[in-house]
Amino acid sequence: MSLHHSTRILLAGAALCGLSAQAFALDGADLLKKINASYAAGGAAITADTIEVNGEDVVLKGVKFGMAKEAETPLKLDELTLQGVTEEDGGAYYIERVDFPEVNVTEEKSTFSVSDLYLAGIYVPGSEKAEGINSLMFYEEAHSGPVKVTVDGKPVFSMGEATGTMSLSDDEKTISFEGSATGVNADLSTVEDPKSKEAIEALGLKTLDGNLNMSGSWEVETGTIDVEDYSIDFANVGKLSMSFGISGYTLDLVKQMQEQARTMQAQPENQQAQQAAGLAMLGLVQQLSLIDAKIRFEDAGITKRGLDYAGKSQGTDGAQMGQMVKGMVPLLLAQAKLGALQNEVSTAVNTYIDNPKALTIVAAPANPVAFPMIMGAAMGAPETIPALIGVKVTAND
Repeated sequence: MSLHHSTRILLAGAALCGLSAQAFALDGADLLKKINASYAAGGAAITADTIEVNGEDVVLKGVKFGMAKEAETPLKLDELTLQGVTEEDGGAYYIERVDFPEVNVTEEKSTFSVSDLYLAGIYVPGSEKAEGINSLMFYEEAHSGPVKVTVDGKPVFSMGEATGTMSLSDDEKTISFEGSATGVNADLSTVEDPKSKEAIEALGLKTLDGNLNMSGSWEVETGTIDVEDYSIDFANVGKLSMSFGISGYTLDLVKQMQEQARTMQAQPENQQAQQAAGLAMLGLVQQLSLIDAKIRFEDAGITKRGLDYAGKSQGTDGAQMGQMVKGMVPLLLAQAKLGALQNEVSTAVNTYIDNPKALTIVAAPANPVAFPMIMGAAMGAPETIPALIGVKVTAND
């Protein structure tokens, strides 16, 4: 093969590669448009002065985050890089990672800072007409590093780290989610109101140190949400845990609720429109049904300190205050008309006051109960609620 012929082949190959690169280059403007189409459901909008494509990265410059229909000052970023962008079937996009710059905000005497913010594994729907899970924009991981808030130079709140993950089942019908926040610390010693300061000191709440956790799943097609754990645990205070299951939270319902939210955002000063949208939202919520629910508090010292403080304010001690509470509970329950549940609650409260360990409330109906039935019972016949949703109250179990 002659050198002249080889050169012509190489040049032709280079031209073909160039044409192919142009043909399959990422469309940054289309990506931003589709991101906004998903964000628009919540009334948010992202704009950029310029959009550049560098291989598989899309660089947005002069970025502004704000509400699409409100005059609030948007959050501004000089530059934001969407890394590892690939186009999927149906015009959808997948973004490997987005790192956000460190945030430092100062307003009057307060400062707020957060670092190591990023999103990873972001799926952007290809069309507003997409159905099922393909119509949702979601991420595989969200992360926040240290958060710090100061007032007058004194730290009042901090958080070590927060993470959130979402995963799609193999049959692409269920989204599972988990989240946690560790090293959550609040300093209440700076509170100046004398009465509040006295209560904070008596209850041992000058500093709060704890963690938050959440996990659950959402079956998108059936609209079943199962929150397995939503807990807040503070040292020397206690752990509050919640779990619940509801049905009827379908994509169609989500879209209707988002539409009502947009209506309310579009006319914030129009009271008639706000009331009408609020009633419509209430009507939408009535499509939900309760499967089960559980609330549990595990004491770590706050109950005794609370009784001691309440007793002191009444001129007595914590033990006597506990006896007073045990005597008042049946009277209050009689007014609530809880029927047979009254004795069960009284027994649980007495047990807990005598030896504060844990108090648990469970709702476990034999079959899912529609929210309208629960609301109707609450207004017309509250004594039927315990049997309707299968309420049980226990202590120290």
